[in-house]
Amino acid sequence: MVRLTTAATALVSSLYYITTSNAFVPQSNVNTHTRKWGLNNKNNKQSTTIQMSTADASFTSEGAKSQIGNDSFLNTNLMSRAQNGPSTKNSSKLKIGIIGAGLAGMVAAMDLADAGHSIEMFEVRPFVGGKVSSWQDKEGNHIEMGLHVFFGCYYNLFGIMKRTGSFDENLRIKDHIHTFVNEGGHLGALDFQFPIGAPVSGLQAFARTEQLELGDKFHNAVRLGTSPIVRALFDFDGGMDMVRDLDDISFTEWFTQLGGSRGSIDRMWDAIAYALGFVDCDHISARCMLTIFMLFAIRTEASVLRMLDGSPQTGLHDPILRYLEERNVKINLSSPCRDIVHDVDENGLPTRVRGIKVGANEEFKEFDAVIAAVDVPGIKKLLPESFRQYPMFDNIYNLECVPIATVQLRFDGWVTEMEDEARMMNVAGDQSDGRAGGIDNLLYSVDAEFSCFADLALTSPGEYYKPGEGSLIQAVFDERAFSRSNDVIVQDAIDQINKLFPSSRKLKCTWSNVVKLGQSLYREKPGQDKHRPKQATPVSNFFLAGSYTYQDYLDSMEGATRSGLMVADEIIARADGPTGLKAQSEMAAEATKGEENAATAAPFFATAV
Repeated sequence: MVRLTTAATALVSSLYYITTSNAFVPQSNVNTHTRKWGLNNKNNKQSTTIQMSTADASFTSEGAKSQIGNDSFLNTNLMSRAQNGPSTKNSSKLKIGIIGAGLAGMVAAMDLADAGHSIEMFEVRPFVGGKVSSWQDKEGNHIEMGLHVFFGCYYNLFGIMKRTGSFDENLRIKDHIHTFVNEGGHLGALDFQFPIGAPVSGLQAFARTEQLELGDKFHNAVRLGTSPIVRALFDFDGGMDMVRDLDDISFTEWFTQLGGSRGSIDRMWDAIAYALGFVDCDHISARCMLTIFMLFAIRTEASVLRMLDGSPQTGLHDPILRYLEERNVKINLSSPCRDIVHDVDENGLPTRVRGIKVGANEEFKEFDAVIAAVDVPGIKKLLPESFRQYPMFDNIYNLECVPIATVQLRFDGWVTEMEDEARMMNVAGDQSDGRAGGIDNLLYSVDAEFSCFADLALTSPGEYYKPGEGSLIQAVFDERAFSRSNDVIVQDAIDQINKLFPSSRKLKCTWSNVVKLGQSLYREKPGQDKHRPKQATPVSNFFLAGSYTYQDYLDSMEGATRSGLMVADEIIARADGPTGLKAQSEMAAEATKGEENAATAAPFFATAV
């Protein structure tokens, strides 16, 4: 008998849909809290000039520039940059508001606090982490909104974890092998374990994989042999430029153009595509897929997998929160942003943000700079309509998101142990720290509706192993299953687990949970890269962060980390000087004061003679 836990699901679903619907909606589309400088006031030319001083929406800081371009993939200094923090401490202290306490927002707060600024954060949910959130239900079960795996090329995120002291303690490295589980318990693999590193280790992994038939291996080799990856081995810039030019076609289109077979896509590449972006090869950008393969081909460590010893909250977020608390960063939970208060010029174009209104009472908070560190649905709801006059903001509305459902299933034995039935059934004694039976690694499958999954009681036993209990399978269903009820999804997950691991039919599911996200990662379909905004915007003191913003990585934890570092660098580069962010705030305050004085002055005809 399966016992369903639905309270946590209902909680996070309601919170998430608040985030993506009502939390960022102004109370009135007419009342946008804007101030038009220079209108009907010929004497206010100075104020008009100040407000017209919009930022050039390009990368200004050297730090942000280092995160983009071909060199960023080979830059071994990125980890040390993230680990050591910003090299600059500003002479001007800014008051900065950050909307959203996900990974991007928290990373930005770390750097900006270290640069000497006063930071206040506002998060709509009662916990931090964004799409990497986790929390405990009433029974102490750790609930997640996805399956979080740390690839070896997450250089910036690893630097942040080293900076907070969590890298060595909280990450567990896995065998250098990517395992595919097929119907009937048949295993295939990309085994990168080889005495010689990349690219040789990758070439032999594809040549030896059991996942493909001989004919498909041949066609696979032909296509990869004519790919930008091969050129990149001796001309990285040329190969990477070719990859960038492939954003407008799907991976399937690219792969089948010159020899790639459908069998390779069906039996291997689709699982990888779903794991990267929750869409299949027919609908994922070739640029997205080839960017990852490029890293795998160039860097041996890029394909090495790590997973947290426990939950994201404990292993990733808590160390960051301690770091922020030590630097007096204020974090307001359950505090949705209701409106962005901003100025506009005589043409109605936004020029400068004054602050934000937060909470049920719409309390006004004034800031020198504001960062919107939210996801795609969040930023679409947050932006005032007037901002869409700028193409950079309007392009965001072309980005789409993918719905997912994360399923957790607890069993009374070890699901992935297929060789020893006695060990599969044995849950007695202390089997913590990965001592239980089964496969301690991320798993892929093309024969299930969840492309990637893992037994967290093995891979992340610190908080997911329970004495006297067995596997905790965590699997992510894509949009094919999203519309089904939680009960149906749970049963489908059990049935598909039994199909992949026939021996698991002897086990019982003792607990389950489903978390649905109506809009998770942005959809990495062809043609989307051009719509991703940069971190600095045309509104001089308004900035963006989040894994959807422009950086040379995917919508991922590493992408979020990169964007947080980049937006911090952009603000640090703009903070000081006669036209810096602090100077802009002071001039705006003077202009406001002058207007108020003029408004309260008695008219000339009322002056006593």
